Amino acid sequence: MREILHIQIGQCGNQIGTKFWGMIGEEHGIDCAGGDSGASALQLERVSVYYNEAYGKKYVPRAVLVDLEPGTMDSIRSSKLGALFQPDSFVHGNSGAGNNWAKGHYTEGAELMENVLDVVRRESESCDCLQGFQIVHSLGGGTGSGMGTLLMSKIREEYPDRILNSFSVMPSPKVSDTVVEPYNAVLSIHQLIENADACFCIDNEALYDICFRTLKLTTPTYGDLNHLVSLTMSGITTSLRFPGQLNADLRKLAVNMVPFPRLHFFMPGFAPLTAHGSQQYRALSVAELTQQMFDARNTMAACDPRHGRYLTVACIFRGKMSTKEVDQQLLSVQSRNSSCFVDWIPNNVKVAVCDIPPRGLNMAATFIGNSTAIQELFTRVSEHFSAMFKRRAFVHWYTSEGMDIDEFGEAESDIHDLVSEYQQFQDAKAMEENEEAGEEEQTDADQEQ
Repeated sequence: MREILHIQIGQCGNQIGTKFWGMIGEEHGIDCAGGDSGASALQLERVSVYYNEAYGKKYVPRAVLVDLEPGTMDSIRSSKLGALFQPDSFVHGNSGAGNNWAKGHYTEGAELMENVLDVVRRESESCDCLQGFQIVHSLGGGTGSGMGTLLMSKIREEYPDRILNSFSVMPSPKVSDTVVEPYNAVLSIHQLIENADACFCIDNEALYDICFRTLKLTTPTYGDLNHLVSLTMSGITTSLRFPGQLNADLRKLAVNMVPFPRLHFFMPGFAPLTAHGSQQYRALSVAELTQQMFDARNTMAACDPRHGRYLTVACIFRGKMSTKEVDQQLLSVQSRNSSCFVDWIPNNVKVAVCDIPPRGLNMAATFIGNSTAIQELFTRVSEHFSAMFKRRAFVHWYTSEGMDIDEFGEAESDIHDLVSEYQQFQDAKAMEENEEAGEEEQTDADQEQ
C-alpha cells in the first residue's frame, strides 16, 4: 500500500488534524478507540494508507502530533479521540514559541526537532511503500510556521523523492490573531516555495464567509471552520483510500497540477455546501456540483478566481455517477468560461471519480485550483509585511533568537518574485498575440519597402 504519514504541528494544525482523523475514522468505520465498527468490507480495504494495524485489530493513525507547548496535546488526549493516537506520537516542548517564527525555526523548535524526526523515521520505516507526507499547520503563529517549515526542510533532505504536501492556514485580512502574523507568514512562504510539492492554501476569512453566506451559520466557531477544512482534506485523499473509476494519488495530482516548480499554491473548494434548512430543496447532480465547485464563493482562500486565470484544475468527484457525465460537465465549464483558463495548457482539468461518497451525502466533489489569482493573497501579506519592516518594528524579537535580519529581505523579495511570476503567466496569452501582431506589421512594412 502507498502509505501517507500525517504530521500536525502547532495549535491550529493539531485542531484541524484531529478533526480530520475524526472524519476519515467515520468514513473507514473506525471508532474513537481504534476498533472496527464499519458496515462494509470496502471501508477496510485500503485502511493502511492512513492507519497501522496494531494488536487485536486496533487501527492506529499514522500521525505525528507536535507542539512547543503541552496545552494542545493535553486537550487532544482528554478528548474523545485521545485514545486513538499512539502515546509515542505526541511530541511537545514546554516553553511555547510565543508567536515568534524564529523561536520555532531556530531555537525552541530546533531543540525539539530530533525527537520529532525520530518519530517520523520510526513511522516511515514501518511502511511498505511510503508515498509521501502531509503537514497541517498555520502560518500566522510561531510553532506551525517556524517549526513546521523547519521540519519540512529536514524531511525534504531525508526523503527527497517523496511527495510533501502542506495544508497551510494563511493569515486573512479580517481575522488576525497577532500583530506579527505578516512576518511569520512571509518567512514561512519563503520556505514553502522551496520545500513543498503542493501547498493547499486555506484562509480563515474565506471559511468564515462560507459559514455566513452559504451555510447560514450566524456565529461560526473554529469547530465549524475546521470541519470545512477536514472535508477538503478527506476529499483530496479519497482516491487513495477507496476504489474508484479514475484514481488520482498525491504524485499524479502534483504532476498534473504544477506546471512550474514554484507555482504550487492551490485554492481548495468543496461541494455541495448548502445551508442546513435548504438541503431538501436542491437536487444533487453532477451539473449542480460542477457549478458549485467553480463558484468563487466556494473557494477556501480569500482571493477571487475571477481576477486571474486557472493554470490547472483538479476535480475529485465522489459517489455513484457516470464518468461520461462528469467529463461533459467539465468540458462545458471550460468552453463557456474559456477566458478563465490559460489557453497554452490544453486539457488542464484533471478528474478523479471515486465510488464511495462522504458520510451523509449521495455525491460530493472536491476542487483544487492552481489559479494566478492567488497572487492577491501573497500581495496582501507582503504589503502588511513591508509596512512594518520599513520601520523595523518588532524585528528585535527575531534577531534576539539568532536570526539574521537579511533573511527578512530575502523572504520579501522572494514573495515579490512569486507574485510577478503568477502575473507573467496570467498575461502570457496577451503578450504572444501582441508579439505576433508586431511581427506581422514588421513583415508588411518589409514587403512595402
